[in-house]
Amino acid sequence: MNKNNEKILTLSFAIFAFLIGFSLHLILKSFSGAFAVIARLNENDLFKHGLPVVVGFGLFLYLQFNPKVTAWGREVVLEISKVVFPSRKDVSALTVVVIVFVLISSVIITVFDFLSNFIVKGIIN
Repeated sequence: MNKNNEKILTLSFAIFAFLIGFSLHLILKSFSGAFAVIARLNENDLFKHGLPVVVGFGLFLYLQFNPKVTAWGREVVLEISKVVFPSRKDVSALTVVVIVFVLISSVIITVFDFLSNFIVKGIIN
């Protein structure tokens, strides 16, 4: 595996670990409003900021140095490198098709809504 793929794998692990640490920080912040124990612990800056950093860094180290995880990550990067992405022309054409079908379906749903509204009001009156 070349160095570029290793960099991608390490960066992916770092981003994932950061997101988990940030999520833990937000969870602790929201739980401190609901639970008094966590609110008392959250007053301590070491707990408030240190725990998410330690968890994120520990997760990064686990992912980076676990042979099974790194082998899986290498396989993922290799498989993604085999993907052939559509050209800009194809993406533009398919985007137009999606927009047209969304407009057609919205017109059909709107007509159905007006008709059903008319029928229900007729039955009620």
